[in-house]
Amino acid sequence: MMLKNRKVIVTGAASGIGKEIVKQCLDEGASVLACDINEDALRELKQSMNVPSDLYTYQLDVSIYEEVVNFFGNLEREHCDVDSLVNNAGIYLGKNILDYQTEEIDKVIDINLKGCIYFSQMFGKYLLQSERKGVIVNMSSVSGMEGSSDAIYGLSKAAILGLTKSCAVNFSPYIRVNAIAPTMVNTPMMDAIPIWRKEEYLNHQLIDTPVMPEDVADTVIFLLSDRSKHYTGATFDINNGGYLR
Repeated sequence: MMLKNRKVIVTGAASGIGKEIVKQCLDEGASVLACDINEDALRELKQSMNVPSDLYTYQLDVSIYEEVVNFFGNLEREHCDVDSLVNNAGIYLGKNILDYQTEEIDKVIDINLKGCIYFSQMFGKYLLQSERKGVIVNMSSVSGMEGSSDAIYGLSKAAILGLTKSCAVNFSPYIRVNAIAPTMVNTPMMDAIPIWRKEEYLNHQLIDTPVMPEDVADTVIFLLSDRSKHYTGATFDINNGGYLR
């Protein structure tokens, strides 16, 4: 098992890509601390897993700093051996920038970017105070490099790439930090992408097999494992060769 004796925090864990990451982490021998804003979905997540005893669920809003601080404050008592973080929580409104209201701009940036910052900061403090080794995997997007029909979402995912590189520098040599940049993934979020943009993505791709949540989770598992021990500050494109760089 690639993650035996590991303990992984996953945000946005109760659905879509996050749910598949939780499943594969458990399958690979890890214990998982699953964080999500949806308490009902977390309950369903626990009921659906084969090893619920290794799955701990936490209802919290990643965009509220105090809730993140409280979560990490409880780790000392309950999970002092946590060593991995997957910043997966995010939302996509599928709107043109001309139609965004100020509160909607704040919501996307608060969840997609600030939530990642808060968790990275607290996780870094938690491990570095005792010079412990760890891993962070950040969920970006192809739209963070190529632009998005939803400009606010695109800018939040572009910022994740910069945050990944900077945290790799700030947290070295103890914590490796990498990002994943998927193309469209077959989750409910894909329904909000405009048809014209979906067609653009598909027309650019060199491989005609759709990217599924389990495909993204495969790469997360690799990056969490010791098999990726020489990678940090890197971005892994899961885009069927749609955008080469």
